[in-house]
Amino acid sequence: MTSNKTYANRTKIFIDGQHGTTGLQILDRLKDRPDIELLELPMADRKDLGKRAEIAKAADIAVLCLPDAAAKELVAALGDADTVVIDASTAHRVADGWTYGFPEMAKDHRQKLLDSNRISNPGCYPTGAIAILRPLVDAGIVRADSTPAVFGVSGYTGGGKELIAVHEQPGVEPFGLYGLELTHKHVPEMKKYSHLKHAPMFVPSVGHYAQGMLITVPITRDIVARKVSAKDVHNVLSDYYAGETFVPVRPLADRKWLERDRFLRADRLVDTNTMELAVYGNEAEEQILAVASLDNLGKGASGAAVQCINLKTGVDETTGLAVAA
Repeated sequence: MTSNKTYANRTKIFIDGQHGTTGLQILDRLKDRPDIELLELPMADRKDLGKRAEIAKAADIAVLCLPDAAAKELVAALGDADTVVIDASTAHRVADGWTYGFPEMAKDHRQKLLDSNRISNPGCYPTGAIAILRPLVDAGIVRADSTPAVFGVSGYTGGGKELIAVHEQPGVEPFGLYGLELTHKHVPEMKKYSHLKHAPMFVPSVGHYAQGMLITVPITRDIVARKVSAKDVHNVLSDYYAGETFVPVRPLADRKWLERDRFLRADRLVDTNTMELAVYGNEAEEQILAVASLDNLGKGASGAAVQCINLKTGVDETTGLAVAA
């Protein structure tokens, strides 16, 4: 077992899978922090479950950036060890005994995270979808028994090394829908943490650009409990996230963040932990659209993990995380 620093009273963190897309981003956000001691395994031991479990038990916090099966395997090996585990895979997103790592999800959720040693890092698309739907369901605007539609586009880094390799080749498609079997792995967490009784219809897509994402949720007549306006939806979201550094709500029908006063860029919040929400409406047609914009590798992955690390270690939640201007 080796470590990059040996300071006393520093938080010891082990990133299992630090060479993957999310792991590298977490490492980059932590490596120069004086309050953190990063524990590492020699390359030859990185597939040895016993060695991985040993170093994870020696850490204060173990961050798992692994395939689902490998994450479950290590968690099983840890047993009831008091190491805080932050799992960035989908293995434990809706599992009993795990706390969802989205501090802003509810007013009492930070305390739940503080009380938990097993934290499931949210998916990138669900972060945006839940941020929109949870407040509206809890406020009685969106019916819990409805089936909202969630559409999203992400940069290709969201697909990990395999998809990155595809998009670094010539001739790749500029844009494509996927998950057309409508059973995407992110759907269960969207349903559970949005307080929905049925799975939302989720259609993701990938654009030929590296980072950043947009999630849109139409607030249509068939999913609302009563007639509402764009202002009603905006007021609920604004009140829900009032005072939250990382989840600002844009002014109603704001156009200042649009490229050339028309286009909402998916990559505008790259390398930040900010997720901006906005509401647009056509009152004549009773049409409302809620939008979340974030970095799929920031608030949608590595940034979320670091925010939870900050919360668990008692430092300011913005430590090591960029906030959009």
